[in-house]
Amino acid sequence: MKIIPRKKYLSQIEPFIKKEIIKVLVGQRRTGKSYLLKYLAKEFLESEPNSNIIFIDKELYQFDFINDDASLYDYIVKNLTETFNYIFIDEIQDIKNFEKVLRDLNKRENVDIYITGSNAKLFSSELATHLSGRYIEIKVNPLSFTEFLIFHNLPNNDDSLMKYLRFGGMPYLKNLALEEEIVFSYLKDIFNTVLLKDIIARYSLRNVDFLFKLSEYLAENTGNLISANRISEYLKSQRIKIPVNTVVNYLSLLVSTYLVEKVKRINIKGKKIFEVNEKYYFEDIGLRNSLIGFRAQDISKIIENAVFAHLIFLGYDVKIGALGDREIDFVAQKKNKTVYVQVSYLLSDEKTIEREFGNLLAINDNYEKIIVSMDKISFDNYKGINHYTLINFLTDFE
Repeated sequence: MKIIPRKKYLSQIEPFIKKEIIKVLVGQRRTGKSYLLKYLAKEFLESEPNSNIIFIDKELYQFDFINDDASLYDYIVKNLTETFNYIFIDEIQDIKNFEKVLRDLNKRENVDIYITGSNAKLFSSELATHLSGRYIEIKVNPLSFTEFLIFHNLPNNDDSLMKYLRFGGMPYLKNLALEEEIVFSYLKDIFNTVLLKDIIARYSLRNVDFLFKLSEYLAENTGNLISANRISEYLKSQRIKIPVNTVVNYLSLLVSTYLVEKVKRINIKGKKIFEVNEKYYFEDIGLRNSLIGFRAQDISKIIENAVFAHLIFLGYDVKIGALGDREIDFVAQKKNKTVYVQVSYLLSDEKTIEREFGNLLAINDNYEKIIVSMDKISFDNYKGINHYTLINFLTDFE
């Protein structure tokens, strides 16, 4: 099995190898967390042939008996050796009280621990409560556009960009023909698995049909302001009665599995976070398209989602900006850097240009301001605002 190394994540893990810190890889199912573990195990064994590798993959039936802290502890302790031990546990959230075992093992001098999980709600509570200060969390995203080109051995051109916007960045797609029927069938299977296994079964949800309808609603309304009240009112118009608190709960469960990200709005002047009307974006554009199809009329939404996903991939904290009655698509912050981003399909007429540049010019500070569009060539810098074509943004912006 050939594993293509994803250098971004390996560089994040490297400083913590053989340190008394549990390495936690989190993210949506099928984003390549398991392959990262396998790659690390292979590298460690090649560089240290005498080391001991313990690899538990909870998606394999052979490890089905490991379902709680007692069975996990018993298996690992029986397989520990006096040499250095690397412990890998894939999809650890399926093991009850796993944190008790990790806390014990992490104190041993000849043990280094790596785990993955695809449930943010579980991780944020269990890890923070029981392993505070003892772990480093690394978010594994779908492939960036640059990684997509590498995985599929494609040139950096407009045709490849459209493939990325249509099919997204799930790593396994490199093994499939990039044809809509084949890819969307695979992506729908991923989506159904997440909903059925990670949400419906785990939380014993009754209204299965509503969860699927809610997912499609988010796909239809990618990048639109959304509130639980608005969804509830919409459902009433369709003669479907769902309480607001149920909508809130189901939305939070979709977010917890990393299928979608909730993006809050911030008042640019007062820096206040608004408590209502968020936007939701999909972590993988292909998954979004598999739900409702890749449609020409959605291209603006798809571009906006692609820009959002790239900012997240780069490690930015992203919010929607509000400035009076103006909206800034994204306010992205990372360390001491802030950048304002406007996204437009095409800067094809004066009205569009005035609106997009005008929104950014209304912000009275010196942080970086950029516009991203599908235009073929970049506009010249205008009053400090840079213009990126989408393909250049996805390959060059950092």
